[in-house]
Amino acid sequence: MAPKAKEKSKPAAAPAVAIEELFTSLDRHIQRSEFDRAVRVSDQVLTIAPGDEDAIRCKVVALIKNDDIEEALSTIQEFSKRYSVDFSFFKAYCLYRQSRLDEALESLKGQEENVANMLLQSQILYRLGKMDACVDIYQKLHKSKIDSLEINFIAGLVSAGRASQVQGAIDSFRVKPTSSFELAYNVACSLIQRNMHKDADQLLLSARRIGQETLMEENLADADIELELAPIAVQLAYVQQILGNTQEAHELYSSIIKKNLADESSLAVSISNLIALKGPKDVSDGLRKLDKLIEKGDEPLMFQLARGLDIKLSQKQREAIYVNRLLLLLHANKLDQVLHFVLAIF
Repeated sequence: MAPKAKEKSKPAAAPAVAIEELFTSLDRHIQRSEFDRAVRVSDQVLTIAPGDEDAIRCKVVALIKNDDIEEALSTIQEFSKRYSVDFSFFKAYCLYRQSRLDEALESLKGQEENVANMLLQSQILYRLGKMDACVDIYQKLHKSKIDSLEINFIAGLVSAGRASQVQGAIDSFRVKPTSSFELAYNVACSLIQRNMHKDADQLLLSARRIGQETLMEENLADADIELELAPIAVQLAYVQQILGNTQEAHELYSSIIKKNLADESSLAVSISNLIALKGPKDVSDGLRKLDKLIEKGDEPLMFQLARGLDIKLSQKQREAIYVNRLLLLLHANKLDQVLHFVLAIF
């Protein structure tokens, strides 16, 4: 009698204990902000259990937390083709981080109106300059009890030119303008918009003091504190400029530029405002400073603000830079450059 044929060996099931240990390790690395290690452990899980949704999500989140946005987007695209996992939110966030704003908004279309999606959508709309639509979302989120929602809501109202609605919004949130330095700053900006410059000055000083105290408690280095509070410093200088205290404004702007301890948009606004304050004095120095804000292109008619400033700055701020550059070129009698510049921006 012929021996029975051996049954074909079945593929081994994923070892549950090994998976559990890896996920425990994965959680530990994420809690400790060890994102490189978290990515490696996620890959180990996916080797044992390809398509594990939790492992894929952990890998994507770890890559994003590690600021490896391009790799996170590649991972999303790779696994989206192979498995039916919805990564629309993470994809939209990655595109947002890459300033591909229209694509980011498109990725959120048709998604559930949950808090995370709505908050991301509001940020995308804010960056796109669609302030009214941004504010509409914040109004929908008002009852969601989201921490610090009032800060972004007030910023949206100011950017939408709706400063007159700020006091009503503060009352509805039942907060004081000085409850945080960010909120104090945003409310001060609304006062500037309403031409209440002396009140704005006092609130900006409070914002700076609260910010220094808050950030010192968080053990930030002095340079990092200055970086965080740079927008307040710029607005304080601007208020002095509007109030006619030109010498003080000049000193404040010059200090911000010299220290170079400001975010790119605050530094750009400081340079632009200082040039406007000085007028036709020292034209060559003004042009040199503005050249730092421009992306050099191969084409003579190409003009683009550097380092994504075209997105980070408001339309009004961008226009101020364009006007200041145009006036300086005219004062320098560089008429050929004036023509090229006008053709490039219009």
